[in-house]
Amino acid sequence: MKLKPATFRWKPFSTKQIKVLTWWMPESPHKDKDALIADGSVRAGKTVSMTFSFVVWATHTFVNEQLGMAGKTIGSLRRNVVGPLKRMLQSRGYRVHDDRTQNVLTISLGLVSNHFFLFGGKDERSQDLIAGITLAGMLFDEVALMPRSFVDQAVARCSVEGSKFWFNCNPAGPYHWFKLEWLDQLQKKHALHLHFTMSDNLSLSPQTRERYQRMFTGIFYKRYILGLWVMAEGIIYDMWDDELNTFDDEDLIPGFKSLARRYIAVDYGTSNPMVFLDIWDDGDVCWILNEYYYDGRAKGVQKEDSQYAEDFMAFIEADRDRLQYTIIDPSAASFKVALRNRGVRIKDADNDVEDGIRNVSTMMAKRKLRVHSKNCPNFLKERASYIWDEKARERGVEQPTKQFDHAMDGTRYFVKTIIKPRRLAAA
Repeated sequence: MKLKPATFRWKPFSTKQIKVLTWWMPESPHKDKDALIADGSVRAGKTVSMTFSFVVWATHTFVNEQLGMAGKTIGSLRRNVVGPLKRMLQSRGYRVHDDRTQNVLTISLGLVSNHFFLFGGKDERSQDLIAGITLAGMLFDEVALMPRSFVDQAVARCSVEGSKFWFNCNPAGPYHWFKLEWLDQLQKKHALHLHFTMSDNLSLSPQTRERYQRMFTGIFYKRYILGLWVMAEGIIYDMWDDELNTFDDEDLIPGFKSLARRYIAVDYGTSNPMVFLDIWDDGDVCWILNEYYYDGRAKGVQKEDSQYAEDFMAFIEADRDRLQYTIIDPSAASFKVALRNRGVRIKDADNDVEDGIRNVSTMMAKRKLRVHSKNCPNFLKERASYIWDEKARERGVEQPTKQFDHAMDGTRYFVKTIIKPRRLAAA
């Protein structure tokens, strides 16, 4: 039976949320601005006020026009924006027809209707999806995750008289293209900037704010909690503690093994090193017990998939019946086939780099990720040299250097794929 969505429960609006709701109104001192930029911390109430205000503005300004709404993907847009928005609108007397085939919302109030096209701005190719359409306004949810080409194309499509742009995001680095082109040029862009923190969301309890604060550490705390556009530099996992994040007491192993689920995380390499990590998750701490690390360049002998598959079977032989899944990068198609042919259960890794690094950082900071210091020497070497790429950062792109990252990638695959967000927020 299909469940009926819960009715939207309105909460009091904060001062900044009210500014978002009213900035375009005739009595507002900001009514002539072309754009609104709302940035800041997570759970700050930006999205609720932005999306509702966008539709109310469109309904009071246009009749039978086309407007756009974009997220990183259509799926994230529907999950984070469209679902709550539909409940908000229906609670205020709006009618919403959702054409999922065409990804168009027709939103009506009385005799006024407008059409809202949904777009995903995931990569450079996304600009082709929006080319050619004429729009009366555009809302960008999480604009910092979108390529400049897509945003520029969408802005160029807004040629109807009176059109406006609505940008919502959490901060990235200070050289990010959106900060340089929009936030640093507010006067030129004729834009209003509102900076949000969690205190601007009156619906959050102190306990909820504290829970979110526990989810982040280091650079991610500054961005996602303080809402700052700060630089990612130096060692990525600087919260690591050699004493608290490692173990060598063999007496611990039977205890956590008796409670834990076993996973193998694989970072696939041919010319680069091949890495297997033997990870035991007891529901609280994730224990990396062993590693397999083969560097064909260093050894002077490359291995084929069949040879690596045999090495893998030998690696898992002890406690083989305890293995839940092998987590591997989806791009490693040939090796996945070799493992499946040997009866190994595969789970494609979630390869979101930034979220993955952030989640691993949280696990390390909470000492919920511990590594056997004698069995995993390459993991420990890589952790100490896993750094942000300075040259990429200067281009506004934040990514690790692509060296000494193989055990780190395997760890990220495991944490992002298996560990649930609620667990990251737990004490």
